[in-house]
Amino acid sequence: MYLGVQGLMLKDLNEVTEATMTNIRDHGFTGAACRYLEEPLETTESDAKRLREIMNVGGVNPCQTAAQHPDLIDPDPDKRAKGVWAMQLMCKVARWLGGDNLYVRSGRVHPNGSWYAHPDNYKPETFETLVYSLKRVCEAAESEGTMLAIEDHTLSILDTPERIAELIEVVGSDTLRFNMDPVNFVGSVPEAFSTTELIDYLFDVLGCYTICGHAKDLFLQDRLVLHVEETVIGQGIVDNARYLQRSEEACPCGFVQIEHLPDDQIPAARKALYEIGIEAGVEWLDIDA
Repeated sequence: MYLGVQGLMLKDLNEVTEATMTNIRDHGFTGAACRYLEEPLETTESDAKRLREIMNVGGVNPCQTAAQHPDLIDPDPDKRAKGVWAMQLMCKVARWLGGDNLYVRSGRVHPNGSWYAHPDNYKPETFETLVYSLKRVCEAAESEGTMLAIEDHTLSILDTPERIAELIEVVGSDTLRFNMDPVNFVGSVPEAFSTTELIDYLFDVLGCYTICGHAKDLFLQDRLVLHVEETVIGQGIVDNARYLQRSEEACPCGFVQIEHLPDDQIPAARKALYEIGIEAGVEWLDIDA
């Protein structure tokens, strides 16, 4: 299994240099996510191939491609159509880049953000909208040879492993697979204190679809009622040893990526995750301690 990071990259990917790759390798990673946050729809083939060449020379894999775009279930049909078109374009960008997969978020019904709870998340018509949007995206993914990795969250439309499995099966494309992130499924106190069981449950249902994953940690704040806070790996209560073991079983040549940390906290998280993996019997590929 490979170790990647969501971080250590410049905000504007057109400004990435060989020094950026040296820094990522010096931090102990063989992969880095490429997040197109600055005008992603204006990305050209030459831009993507320039970045790919810099990463190849530096020995860093573009382990996940992502972009900011209108959401696939946005209630506004014009915005939703633009989101579908953007993801279709990003399938091409991911091919130019040679990325391992293209990250997919289900998107927003809530007006304030893509990951907030909303009663319409549970309506059958919302699920049908997501299926319709993803089928259009998958057509582009199939044409470009791009794998899609859809994300989950307990507050989103994709709030249970069964719902995600149903989505993948209904869409019916071999290009649509799953990005595992157990922390995103923690929505109750029992789940927070039983992450080993939660992780096994997730992989039992979704392991056959999992092609990559995000690694994090969490703790419960001493506040009413339930406040889940992410923290540096090794400083929380997530059974990351079990997570790495099940990840290696599901996708032994895939990337687990450290996520949601500022750059100055990444070294501590990387050290902890690497050591947890070694102790758990995981084979880290292409890196040393």
